[in-house]
Amino acid sequence: MRFLFLFCFALLLSCSPSEPLINSDDVYAWCIVGFDSEKRSPHERLAMLKLIGVESYAYDWEEENLEEMAIEWELAKVNEIEINGVWLWLNAERDSLPNLSAANEQLLATMDESDLETQIWLGMNNNFFEGLSDEEAVAKGVEIVSLINEKAVDIKCSLSLYNHGDWFGEPANQIKILETGQIEDVGIVYNFHHGHNHIDNFGEVVDVMLPKLRAVNINGMVKNGKEILPVGEGDYEQEMIKILFDKGYEGPIGILGHVDTSDVKEVLKNNLKGIKQLFAE
Repeated sequence: MRFLFLFCFALLLSCSPSEPLINSDDVYAWCIVGFDSEKRSPHERLAMLKLIGVESYAYDWEEENLEEMAIEWELAKVNEIEINGVWLWLNAERDSLPNLSAANEQLLATMDESDLETQIWLGMNNNFFEGLSDEEAVAKGVEIVSLINEKAVDIKCSLSLYNHGDWFGEPANQIKILETGQIEDVGIVYNFHHGHNHIDNFGEVVDVMLPKLRAVNINGMVKNGKEILPVGEGDYEQEMIKILFDKGYEGPIGILGHVDTSDVKEVLKNNLKGIKQLFAE
């Protein structure tokens, strides 16, 4: 009996506790440049990330950031903080393809001059697709995505399609574009906060986009409520995250700033706290 007790006790000690689905030390930050009540400078933003222990972020920007982004990217390199994505938003009122707006052209030129080899996250205004049939919209999407992908490759970056609502924001339509155009080297970035209409069929959405899925930005998820909530304050994000990993997703996870009336440091800390609470033993 004593031998059996010792054997069982030793077995118990040898079994490590199950790992959480998300390690809060490994997440990256998103929407922290244009969404920050403190209006941090590049130096202050990098110091803030180091202070709270976030080691990578994706870069959102406005035209006012164009002249400082090269400085920020160099500071990130010096501080060993990774830029894992850069936002590119196309609007038919400004981007008369094949020509991009002056701001977007300056963005790509600055990335090239800075040797910033990362992902470009492509979102598009619905004014590119209004009035088109589904077949016409897919053809238009192939044309645009192929063009931007060529520009991305020219500066040694990769391209990922970003779900930002409307026709282009549907992962099923993004997959149609990639398959119809036989564009194999382009991926998808999925955002919970633009996917409230997917709460009930999230597993099916994951099945569609998983082979191309490169990054996922999580958020507190409720129906008919606030679009932006800290992780852990919603009703559905825990189950959606579990579905994501059960389906085989192994890529990075992002947390949002995205509240321009709050200190982004506190917003990120609330998300990190929410992840720990969500997956606590």
